[in-house]
Amino acid sequence: MTVYIDPPDWPGHGRMWSHLVSDVSYEELHAFARGLGVPARAFERDHYDIPSHRYEDAVRAGAVRVRSREVVRLLHASGLRRPKGRAASGTP
Repeated sequence: MTVYIDPPDWPGHGRMWSHLVSDVSYEELHAFARGLGVPARAFERDHYDIPSHRYEDAVRAGAVRVRSREVVRLLHASGLRRPKGRAASGTP
């Protein structure tokens, strides 16, 4: 099981956020997130939004650090990229 996380460089709601993705399946991604205790509401289309204070927890649990560009590339290459406006079938 490999999931990936980018640096917490994305601002929102007074915090900085990372994106947690899988390059295999949504099932793998959801299982990893559940193991971290990440709430289902943090899932957005094709990734989980992870607050900066949980970044190191995700890495310790096995998430591989990648750059933000790599997150998008991995999602596209795996066929798991779901742009805004596209129906969500990967909901946890």
